[in-house]
Amino acid sequence: MTSTPILYGLDNCDTCRKARKWLQQAGIAHEFIDYRKTPIAGSMLRDWGARLGWQNLINRSGTTWRALLPNRKNPQSDPEHVLLVRENPSLVRRPVMLIGDEIHLGFSHGMYEKIFAGATP
Repeated sequence: MTSTPILYGLDNCDTCRKARKWLQQAGIAHEFIDYRKTPIAGSMLRDWGARLGWQNLINRSGTTWRALLPNRKNPQSDPEHVLLVRENPSLVRRPVMLIGDEIHLGFSHGMYEKIFAGATP
């Protein structure tokens, strides 16, 4: 691996905690950015949306989504998606991990083992 993984998520997210713990136990140095404290730049969100698809990036099963007004649940453009996520950071599925040019969404032990070529905590 040529670059340090950067994990984007929320401090209080259980899945993010599991991912961070896995990386720590596997001895993989990484950076964690809580995007509620350090908002994600609009250009980065647009890139994530383009590469992952907004339908994959936005969590439509959580309480934040259910609490949105109906007129906010159907963004029609990248700027509308970016605004929605900037206003509601917990809508992003977590964690988002960047390793160089690669982007990975979510966490599972098997997924991380594949990404990090068989590393285990």
